[in-house]
Amino acid sequence: MDRTFWQAGHKPTLFSAFLYFDLSFMVWYLLGPLQVPIATALHLSTQQRGLMVATPILAGAILRLLMGVLVDRIGARAAGIIGQLVVIAALLAAWQIGIASLGGALLLGLFLGVAGASFAVSLPLASRWYPPQHQGTAMGIAGAGNSGTVLAALFAPALALAFGWQNVFGLACIPLIAALLIFTCCAKDAPNAPPAKKLADYLAVLQEKDAWWFMFFYSMTFGGFSGFASALPGYFHDQFAFDAKTAGLYTAACVFAGSVMRPLGGMLADRLGGTRSLLAVYLCCALLIGAAGFNVGGPSVALLLFILAMLCLGAGNGAVFQLVPQRFGKEIGVLTGLVGMAGGVGGFALAASLGAIKQATGAYAAGLWLFACLCCLAWLSLSGVKQRWRSGWRVAAARV
Repeated sequence: MDRTFWQAGHKPTLFSAFLYFDLSFMVWYLLGPLQVPIATALHLSTQQRGLMVATPILAGAILRLLMGVLVDRIGARAAGIIGQLVVIAALLAAWQIGIASLGGALLLGLFLGVAGASFAVSLPLASRWYPPQHQGTAMGIAGAGNSGTVLAALFAPALALAFGWQNVFGLACIPLIAALLIFTCCAKDAPNAPPAKKLADYLAVLQEKDAWWFMFFYSMTFGGFSGFASALPGYFHDQFAFDAKTAGLYTAACVFAGSVMRPLGGMLADRLGGTRSLLAVYLCCALLIGAAGFNVGGPSVALLLFILAMLCLGAGNGAVFQLVPQRFGKEIGVLTGLVGMAGGVGGFALAASLGAIKQATGAYAAGLWLFACLCCLAWLSLSGVKQRWRSGWRVAAARV
């Protein structure tokens, strides 16, 4: 890592953004590793189970846009504190009142979407402290908070086995409250934050073709990461008859790989260029997920394929957000919300469709092959727009 990175920016804010993002992602993803005992207790079908784990992703996607607007209006720090209080209140209610039906699980998923909206808080909070040459690294470190999904996958099934799955919601509040205190004390808004924009300014961003391209590209990388992170516990349970704890451990290995690669993907994009990194990501994901659809070689081969695929998706997440601040530096707040929203929509579509396709066909193969085909489409699309980017952007700044 470039030594000048640590001389720039504000390290306490960068750490606070990471911690806030990390624990927010932990609870945003909580229904994923708990899906097997919850589905058993509530007598849910495979499709209903898929809808349950996908609901927080969709809610987070929509709320990220609203959170991006709130960040521009009152600042990332204040928006983050409000969001964290809402999530803690929802978890305490679920713990004390309980969940007795699919409707209750979906309602909790809606509130957990506020945790997913932390994306629109932590990235602008960290990014605004750093110059363009360090954007990929700073946003990669802050974005590595998606490693919170690893914590949920590792500990939630074991805690559910020991204390009951409803008590996991109460236990999750303990680290959240600690993180909120640290965030409140250490995080600061950057002094050069852009002024709040009018609604017309937000709509104007959507008139830019590049905004839509970034939304599509991130819907594949982060959508793939979040969708598989939520769906894999059910996949390993259904495909190989694993219990909830073993399925959680396998999923944790996959999610850990993707989380570790996010900051490394940002740094790699800083050195090699975002478009070059993304092209490799889409091609590798198409091959790996396509191969996983054949279900040959048992759980060890499936685990290896998904670990490699999540490594690629994690790198792709970092690469996309290496490019976004270069193209939309002044609109980073709303663009973070828009692009994050698209990523969440992609994750919802993937998690929900895998459950629906499994129930309709009896296998996951068609769903995995569909995602592989979409990765090929993303590769073709990026190959087409990169020439326009190279000629239209300032190459020295964007390094595409």
